[in-house]
Amino acid sequence: MSIKRWLLRHMPHPGVRLASSPLLRPLAPYLGHAALWSLQRRKVALAVAVGLFSGLMPGPTQMLTAALLALLFRINLPVALACTLYTNPLTYLPLYYLAFELGKLLLGMNGELVMPPFPVFDGEHLWQWQHAVMEWTLHMGWPLLVGVPALGLTFGLAGYVIVMLLWQCVVLRQWRRRKEVRGSD
Repeated sequence: MSIKRWLLRHMPHPGVRLASSPLLRPLAPYLGHAALWSLQRRKVALAVAVGLFSGLMPGPTQMLTAALLALLFRINLPVALACTLYTNPLTYLPLYYLAFELGKLLLGMNGELVMPPFPVFDGEHLWQWQHAVMEWTLHMGWPLLVGVPALGLTFGLAGYVIVMLLWQCVVLRQWRRRKEVRGSD
């Protein structure tokens, strides 16, 4: 079974499933646009780029950012939302460290600033730990502020190029197979 057929079978249909959901019913006029569910190469590649970019947004804003950008650019909504899932509690620190280092590089601050150790959660004092995490984030300042969007744009561009190239390879392979089948008849 092809990926496109699998996606078509498992993707929600905007007219049926969205109208039946009480939470999404008010958004039905916006979510009913055909482009949000399209599996065209450019729309899917842009959705991957938006999802990868949005995945680096802080905490619970990732899917909201991806959804708003998908609505704005009229690209595949489910793909954009799914592509934010590469970030999770295990990947956040390495990604933000990479963003911090990229920000330092872009700002020309190679040896001037050292990333402080991440606050350890003791299991009891959640509020104090959240405050310490916020202080840790603010201490990193400009390198993180510059590095996160720069890394997100890099991931988005790489995702777009990879999807476009892979899609082209699949199309060429299918075209060659059809040509071989016709040639053998």
